[in-house]
Amino acid sequence: MWRRATKSSLFLRLLKPSKHNASLSQSSTNGFPFHIHTHTHFQEKHGIFSKEVAPFITFVLGGPGSGKGTQCAKIVETFGFNHLSAGDLLRREMDSDSEYGSMILNTIREGNIVPSEVTVKLILREMESSDNHKFLIDGFPRSEENRIAFEKISGVEPHMVLFFDCPEEEMVKRLLSRNQGRIDDNIDTIKNRLKVFEALNLPVVEYYAKRGKLYRINAVGTADEIFEQVRPAFEACEVAK
Repeated sequence: MWRRATKSSLFLRLLKPSKHNASLSQSSTNGFPFHIHTHTHFQEKHGIFSKEVAPFITFVLGGPGSGKGTQCAKIVETFGFNHLSAGDLLRREMDSDSEYGSMILNTIREGNIVPSEVTVKLILREMESSDNHKFLIDGFPRSEENRIAFEKISGVEPHMVLFFDCPEEEMVKRLLSRNQGRIDDNIDTIKNRLKVFEALNLPVVEYYAKRGKLYRINAVGTADEIFEQVRPAFEACEVAK
């Protein structure tokens, strides 16, 4: 697992940002990045990732109903990544008796957004405890504030960002038909969620497109058809190791 500098190194303190030294070539928003070196030695001695093999981090973004979860499962099965869902981590912590759990529950009950710092620390705690070095971070960052908090606290950036680009009408249709018993799967709430996504998440997508890290997926089609667009990005990363 990731080595801890102190017993509570990740979860209880902030870390100064540092530059990641993974090599990444520029790419267009509908291409994928090459020359990604996951076996890079980190020069920063005080960062959270002190292991010789640097973590390979992929952010997975897309609107509600864009198929992120389905594709993450396929990536895990095919390429051996550890899948971390920001929403699942928050819900799990909320159901616990921890201090953070009570705070998250109260925050959501009041209709407020959980502070970025808390979400980031939950994600990093899971990463630190894993024997894997390849991570899919699903549904995060949801906003520029999330993105900045992650980079500030962790001191690293993602190597790659998948964006599942799906038309609004398709996402609405999927959400209405999936019948998962979620109270937020009604037409009015869905449309509001999509508006929030467009306002908060798309600036993050644009930021990583300019950084040459974005791999844009046409998220219309069968799960297998969509995965055939995803596969080349990760195959390129495997070759680059």
